[in-house]
Order: sequence, then structure tokens, then C-alpha cells
Amino acid sequence: MPEMGFTSHRAETQEQWQLRMAAETLAVTRSELYLDFRYFDLALSALAPAADPAARRLATDGVNLYFEPAALLRLYRENPKYLCRLLLHTVLHCVFRHLWLCAGREPELWGLACDIAVENAIDGLHKKSVERPLGYVRIHAYEAIRAEEGTLAAAPAYRWLARQGPGVQAQLYREFHTDDHRLWPKESDPPTSAAVQAESTWQKLGRQTQSEMERQHDKAAGNEPGSAEEQVRAAARSRRSYRDFLRKFCILREEPHLDLDNFDVNFYTYGLSVYGNVPLIEPQETREAYKVEEIALVVDTSYSTSGALVRHFLEETYALLKQRENFFLRMNLRLIQADNVVQKDEKITCEAELRDAMAHFSLKGGGGTDFRPAFTYVNHLCAEKQFQNLKGLLYFTDGLGIFPEKRPAYDTAFLFLGEKYDDAAVPPWAMKLILDPDEFAPPEAAAPFVPPEPDDDFDAYHELNNT
Repeated sequence: MPEMGFTSHRAETQEQWQLRMAAETLAVTRSELYLDFRYFDLALSALAPAADPAARRLATDGVNLYFEPAALLRLYRENPKYLCRLLLHTVLHCVFRHLWLCAGREPELWGLACDIAVENAIDGLHKKSVERPLGYVRIHAYEAIRAEEGTLAAAPAYRWLARQGPGVQAQLYREFHTDDHRLWPKESDPPTSAAVQAESTWQKLGRQTQSEMERQHDKAAGNEPGSAEEQVRAAARSRRSYRDFLRKFCILREEPHLDLDNFDVNFYTYGLSVYGNVPLIEPQETREAYKVEEIALVVDTSYSTSGALVRHFLEETYALLKQRENFFLRMNLRLIQADNVVQKDEKITCEAELRDAMAHFSLKGGGGTDFRPAFTYVNHLCAEKQFQNLKGLLYFTDGLGIFPEKRPAYDTAFLFLGEKYDDAAVPPWAMKLILDPDEFAPPEAAAPFVPPEPDDDFDAYHELNNT
């Protein structure tokens, strides 16, 4: 007779049954969201479900999705639509990379700002699976933030909240607080490999989600400030993208560098041929490196450009330029300030000159914006051989000016602050990179925010009147 495998006939315990059913409930909820939001398919399945008795609401650390099985099953039985919103809300925190952007901000107030931004994005989707009535508090908060900040995302909402009193903050906390943020990475915690990998994974998922949104052209996702698509685009922009963009202007060249891990093969074989069994080891004194050698950095100092943002952008650029892996020891960098004329030109050939230029930097200009004089000036420098092999010109601007019509002999990139530039006026031969102003402006100081204590009849999975 063939051997029979062992099969246990013991019934599941209550905890095992709840865990299994809660996992199936999440799978069913994800399927409902897939039907309305196909561009979120990768994001919705990126978090691994995990039971956590301490999770009064859904919680995530960017890797797992934590839940309390009994509470999750009760919520699905009583209000399945709110569970759809709750799951999408937690996933959007990761898509918008809210978990990793708290640097320098008050954590509790930042969490509330992120909840407001995500709820605004969900309310703007107008899909049956997550639709709910909007009350006065919610509508008034959206309108007030847009009126004062121009857009509704996490960083603008944080700036607006920092100016409100404790009473308003507490009222908005009761209205918008949705999921649990206690597992979000903290500034005081040393970065672990898992946390770094999670951030990198979600940045990649954000770019993929953006591509899917653009491909499927879902009008519900919207292009207006604060919409889901606009926030996904903003999340895809970061200092990392600016650092990577600089690498487009690199060249391959030898530079002096003593490499003790490698040796000259010629000396090695020469020693063997002459002495038989005595190779000659000579460390290599040069190496091939792929770095930036010559570049022109033009800063728009017109009246419409914020001087504070220009300084913060240059500080970020300085931090990148002084890193040895980005520039050769001897460089040829021209730091040019221009509005409708060229106001100032500084030649920088080494790290010491770069430090000195940043220490004594002052803005010159304040007139209108015309990009053509800067290009004419750089072309003149090339004609005089002050640039031997100019790889490119980077123009930091708000984009509100007159662009040149003719393509120059070198690569050109315009670095725009936000989405306010005129995309139709940008020449087709120019590269463009959209920078998020909040990446370069330090966050506003905010008083510590203490969330209000829950009432005795507090329900973590409250109904929110959306049935």
C-alpha cells in the first residue's frame, strides 16, 4: 500500500482562524481597489501582511502591513468601504514617500499633514470604492491650505498647520487621522539596510506608478495641484534625481590615484621573465574615472526667483560638487548669475575656490528674465577657449523668461522649481529637470504637537459617516 501523508484533524484555534480570514479579507479588499485603480497594482501588493496585536489601525514600516485580525474582521463586517479607504490611505503614504521625508519636521504634526494630503488625494479620485461625503471641516481645511499655499501636498499642509493654534490642530487630527504612524522611520534611529532598501523600492514603485497613470490617462487621478497624480510626480523628484542628473555631464578621463588593490601587469610579467619566480609589484598611480570636468552653472537672479531658494539650491549643489566622486581634482566650473543680462561670473578650478565662492556668495540682479544673454556669454567663453570641452550648461530658473531659439554646441538643461514653468516655451533640444522647492527649502519650525487623548468610547476604526 502507498504511504499516506500525515493529516491533522485538529480544528483551527480562534486566533488562527482570525488570522487566516483577516489575510483573505485584505486580499479581497485589494481586488476591489484593483478594479478602480489599475495603476496602483504594484503598490497595493508591495506590502506583506503581518499580524500585530498592538496595531489598533493599519500600520506600515514600508515593508510590512500590520493589522490586528479581530478588529480588521469587525471593520470589514460593519463598514467594508472604509477598509478600502484605509488600505489605500496606508499604501499612498508609501507611494508619496511620506515615511522618509520627515527630516527636520515635528513628527506628529508631519504625520497629520501627510494624512491630510493623502485624504485630499483620495477624495479627488471620485471612485465608488473609496467615495465618501465631505463635511465642513474637511472642505474648509482643503480650501484654506490651497488658498495660502497654492497646492495641497504634505509639505504645504505642514507649513499651514505650523501656523495654526492647538485647537485647530486637534480638530483636524480627529477629522483626518486614519492609520498608525508609530512604525515610520525616525531621525534618531540609525538607518538599517532594510529601511534603505524599502525607501529605494518605493521610489522605484512611485516612478512605475507615475508611468502607469500617464499611460492609462485616468482623468479621476487629476493633474490639479494636490491630486494623486501630481503628488506621485512630486514624490518621484528628489535630491537623488538631481545627483543622478549631474552624471549626464560626466566624461571618462584618467586622474592621479594610488590604487593599492591593482598593479601594473607589465612589471609583473617583466619580473617573472627576468628572475623566474620573482614578480615585480608596482601599484597603479592613475585610474580611469567618470566625472564632471567642465560645466557652466547659470542661476536666474530675476525678480521672480526667490533668493532664499537660490541659496538653498546652491548649498545643495555645493554639497554635491565637493564630493570627490563627482568632480575631478582640477575642474573648470563657471558660476554665472543672470537676469536679463549677465550680472556676475566666477571661475572655480578647485575645491578651495568652490568653498570660498559659497562662503562669500551674494545675489546680483533683480530685473526681468531673459535666458539668451547667458547663452551668448557662454558661447563667447567657448570661442575664447576658456572652455576646452564644455560638457553642458545647467540653468536654474523658475522658467518664466525668453528661451533661445538656436541650439548651442553643448548640452543644455533647465532646472525648474515646481510645475509653474511654461512647458510649451521650452525648446525641444533642451533637457529639463523639475525640482521640488520643498527639497531645497528648510522646513518651518513648529511647536511640538500633542495628539488629543481618545475618548472612552474611542473606536480606532470609526465609521466616518461614509456608508
